[in-house]
Amino acid sequence: MLRSRATMKRLLLILSTLAIAHASFAAQPNIILIMADDFGYECVTSNGGESYQTPNLDKLAATGVRFENCHVQPLCTPTRVQLMTGRYNVRNYLNFGTLLRTETTFGHLIKSAGYATGICGKWQLGHEVDSPQHFGFEESCLWQQTRRPPRYANPGLEYNGAEKDFTHGEYGPTLVNDFALSFITKNKEKPFFLYYPMILTHSPYQPTPDSPDWDPTISSENKQQSPKHFAEMTAYMDKMVGRVIAKLDELGIRDNTLLIFLGDNGTGAGTPSRFKGTDYKGGKGSTTANGTHVPLIASWPAVMKQGRVCADLISSTDFLPTICNAAGAKVPENVDGVSFLPQLKGEAGTPREWLYSWYSPRQTQDMTVREYAFDHRYKLYRSGKFYDLRSDSAERQDIAASVTGEAAAAKEKLQAALDRFKDARPTELDREFEASGKGKEKKGKKEKKKGKE
Repeated sequence: MLRSRATMKRLLLILSTLAIAHASFAAQPNIILIMADDFGYECVTSNGGESYQTPNLDKLAATGVRFENCHVQPLCTPTRVQLMTGRYNVRNYLNFGTLLRTETTFGHLIKSAGYATGICGKWQLGHEVDSPQHFGFEESCLWQQTRRPPRYANPGLEYNGAEKDFTHGEYGPTLVNDFALSFITKNKEKPFFLYYPMILTHSPYQPTPDSPDWDPTISSENKQQSPKHFAEMTAYMDKMVGRVIAKLDELGIRDNTLLIFLGDNGTGAGTPSRFKGTDYKGGKGSTTANGTHVPLIASWPAVMKQGRVCADLISSTDFLPTICNAAGAKVPENVDGVSFLPQLKGEAGTPREWLYSWYSPRQTQDMTVREYAFDHRYKLYRSGKFYDLRSDSAERQDIAASVTGEAAAAKEKLQAALDRFKDARPTELDREFEASGKGKEKKGKKEKKKGKE
């Protein structure tokens, strides 16, 4: 009898331990962060877009949370640095194409919480072979890591730093998506974090494998370029998102997977679209809404039981604390981001009163800075220019000299926000940029000929 009781106690202890372990695992969702390249808010049908087909994104929005006011940096590298570090560019942005190796990223933080980590898509944050692993990603499949080959038909990619060229009609976005599906499958039994900064829909606007004029022999980004292909590239991007969702369903892990989709900046400058009954031109590179307003859709079936729309202001710095909170990872004290995990759960959270931006592309020796803060209606630049975004989203009429009442109060609030960052820029960063800038002017001009990223 005593032996039987001892055996029963051991059995109960084992079962209790297993239950705790299972509960801990269940509390850690898989996390997939997908970011489309040069893809503005106006491009998604559920946002009011009228020019493109985005059925998979629309379905995500209908069953998850669609955010109406997510703003990022006007250019890709500045956004990627903010997204990965949770810190404003004023604190850690050196120059275009660089992520300081001293920075802590969400890759580091989520890996430390016991997650398998992977990254696939566009890198553009340093040419070191070990860059992805250095920043916390155990596996990688990247374009433009160690070099800059074609990205679409017959591309060149790096798999865990090893260069591989494709010459038999392969399509870069499909190869990257194949890696994503393989990573998900390989890690289906444990929590994983996949950061998927897509190659699409950046120019050159070329045919996809689903286009009528697809040519698998093309090996140059200078051929078959036409604005008409942007719609086809958007459809193919949406198709790749659909493949990820289908794989999660197939593996039975969709419910406990937090999937987040956003754009890295506005659509390519001048790209024409129809949005809510009006003409809308892509504004990449501009600090107006056309350059910073991007789609943000989140889906997590275990938590989100029905579709919702959220009007809260969201910054590209907010993704690190959000996914860290979801994963149970510690958020560093020096981040600027505010977690919107409560909003994902249907709670009020701590909505932002304003968004802040320090923007300086630094693709060449140009050190020009545009610094501003804005809320749902008003926008104030460090220069003193002040705009009513509700009536003047293109920022054509500076009203700083004639504000009263609500506008005056908003201006005072936004000035206080700017004052918080008056001395935030480390002087050594600008000295380092100037010191390392020899020859950058020529390199910048060369890159411009290829097409800005």
